[in-house]
Amino acid sequence: MKTILQHIQGDKTIWAIVAVLAIFSFMPVYSASTNLVYVVGSGSTLGHLVKHIVLLIMGFAVIYGVHKVPYRYFSGGSVLMLPVVAVLLIFTLAQGTTIGGANASRWIRIGGIGFQTSTLAGLVLMIYVARYLAKNKEKAINFKESVLQLWLPVTLILLLILPANFSTTAIIFVMILMMMFIGGYPIKYLAFILGAGILLLSIFILTVKAFPDAMPNRVQTWESRIENFSKEGGKDAYQVEKAKIAIATGGIFGVGPGKSVQKNFLPQSTSDFIFAIIVEEYGLLGGFVIVFIYFLLLFRIFVVINKTTTIFGALLVLGVGVPIVFQAIINMAVASNLFPVTGQTLPLISSGGTSIWMTCFALGIILSVSASKEETEYDILDDNPLDILHETID
Repeated sequence: MKTILQHIQGDKTIWAIVAVLAIFSFMPVYSASTNLVYVVGSGSTLGHLVKHIVLLIMGFAVIYGVHKVPYRYFSGGSVLMLPVVAVLLIFTLAQGTTIGGANASRWIRIGGIGFQTSTLAGLVLMIYVARYLAKNKEKAINFKESVLQLWLPVTLILLLILPANFSTTAIIFVMILMMMFIGGYPIKYLAFILGAGILLLSIFILTVKAFPDAMPNRVQTWESRIENFSKEGGKDAYQVEKAKIAIATGGIFGVGPGKSVQKNFLPQSTSDFIFAIIVEEYGLLGGFVIVFIYFLLLFRIFVVINKTTTIFGALLVLGVGVPIVFQAIINMAVASNLFPVTGQTLPLISSGGTSIWMTCFALGIILSVSASKEETEYDILDDNPLDILHETID
C-alpha cells in the first residue's frame, strides 16, 4: 500500500473521493443493468458490471498518466488540440451514431468503442480559455483581439456541438462565461457575448425550422423536453415520472441494494437516471451522501485553487473541475424533476466510457496542478505549442 501511495501525487482527498465514487458505483450499475438485460435484451448483468469496472480501471489509468504530466503542457496542448477537435466534431456530425432513429449524432466508433467527441471538445475549450485569460491577466482586454483569439474558435466549436447536443453546448457556454467573469474579462463585453450567443441560437432554430429536412427532430426534441418539463405526457415525462416514483419509494433508508423495482421500467437507468435508482435502493440518506461527496469534491477543488501558485493553474482547475460538479447537480436535478431532461450522466457513477474517461482526464489535470512545485506564469505560458509537441514525440 505504501508503495502505491509513493507513486501517486496531488491532493489525496481527491484521490479518495474518486475511489469512493467508483467503488460505490458497482452496485447501482449492476442492479440497474437488469433493465438492459431483461427489457432491452442486451448482454447480462454481470457482463455490464465487468464492462463498467474495466472502464473505471482504464479511467484510473488515465488519471494516473495525466497527473504525471506537468500541467504547463496543457496550455500549449489546447492550442494544438483545437483543430483536431474541430475535425472530430465535423466527422461526428457526418458519420456519427444516431439514437432511436433521431438525428442526434454524438458518437464515433474508435476500435469498436463509442466515443462522444463533444465531451473532449468541452475539456479542450476550458483549457484554452484558461490559457487566454492567464496570458492577458496583466493587460487591458482588447475586445476585437479577443474576438479573433478567443471567441472565434470557441464559437466554431460550440456551433459544431450544438446540432447534436444542445445541453452540452449550453453547459460549456455557461462554464466559459463563469470562467471569463472570474478571470476578469470586462462585464460589458460578456453581456455582448451573451447577447450574441442568444442571437446565434435563435438564428440556428429559425434555420432548422425553415429547412426541417436538414436536421430532422432536433429542435422538436428540445421543444418537447421543455414542454414535458412543465406538463405531463411524452417519453421524457414517462422517464421523469418513473424516476419520481423510484425516489418516493426509497423513503429515508431505501428498499435495499439490488431491490429497486423501477429499474425495470426506467429507461437509461444505468446512466442518465441512475440517481433515482440510488435513492430508491439506499433512500434519501444514500442520496444525501452522494450529494455530500460531490460538494466535498468541489471544496477540494477550491482548496487546490487556493494553493496554486499561478493564475493559469488556478483557472485551469476551475475550468475543468467545476463542470464535473455542475454536471452532477444537473443529473440529480433531472432525476428529481427540478430540471428538464438533458442526457447528462452522473460523473464516475453512471455507466459509459467517454463520460468516465473525460472526467478522469479532468481529475488528472487537477491532480497535476495540485502536485506541481512552484512555477512562474512565464514558464507556463511562454511554452510554444510546437515545442511541446516535439518534446512529447522525443
